[in-house]
Amino acid sequence: MALPLRIGLTGGIASGKTAVGAAFERRGVPVIDTDRLAREVVEPGTAALAAVVAAFGPGVLGPDGCLDRRALRARVFADASERRRLEAILHPAIRAAMAQAVAGLATPYVVLAIPLLVESGRRDAVDRVLVVDCPPEVQLARLIERDHETPQGARAILAAQASRAERLAAADEVIENTGSLATLDAAVGRLHARYLELAAARDAPPRR
Repeated sequence: MALPLRIGLTGGIASGKTAVGAAFERRGVPVIDTDRLAREVVEPGTAALAAVVAAFGPGVLGPDGCLDRRALRARVFADASERRRLEAILHPAIRAAMAQAVAGLATPYVVLAIPLLVESGRRDAVDRVLVVDCPPEVQLARLIERDHETPQGARAILAAQASRAERLAAADEVIENTGSLATLDAAVGRLHARYLELAAARDAPPRR
C-alpha cells in the first residue's frame, strides 16, 4: 500500500497549529501530533525516559515518576547544548513512532503536526510543508496567557525556535492565523480541497 501524501504542519509556538489540526480532523483527515508522540515515548518504563534521566538527572522527574516537562523545558531552552542533547534522545524515538502511525493508513493524505520541523531539518519526512504563521508579538501574548509564562521565559522559547523568515522560506503553503476561527476554518477548507487534488494526481496512473 502506498503511503498517503504527507503534509507537515508546523509553525512557531502558540501560532495556532492545534486549531488548524482540529479543522483538518473535522474534515476526516488523520492528524498525527508529534507532541503527543513525544509524551508517549517518555512514559514511565520507556527506554527514552530512562535515557533522559541518565542524561539530565533524576531532578527531571516529578513525584509520580513521570517526566516534569515544564522543568525540563525551562532547562533546555536556556542552554542550546542541553536542547541538542535532549533532541538526540527524543527525535529518533518520535520518528519511529510517527512512521509506525502513518504505515497502513488508508487515506489520500495525512497531516503530521511537527512543531520543530524546520529546526530539526526533517523536510525529507514530509511531502509538503504547511506553515501556520502569525506575528511574533501575537505568539508572545498567547504564550504568556496560555502557558502562564513570564515575558522573559516566553521570549527565550521564541528565540530558541526558527525565525519567522526561516519557517516561511520552508513553506509550500501558509495559513495566516491572525483573524477569526471562521476565517481559519475556511482557509483549511481550501487547502483540504487542494491536498485531495494533489493526492489524486500523484496516485493517478501515468498516461500512455
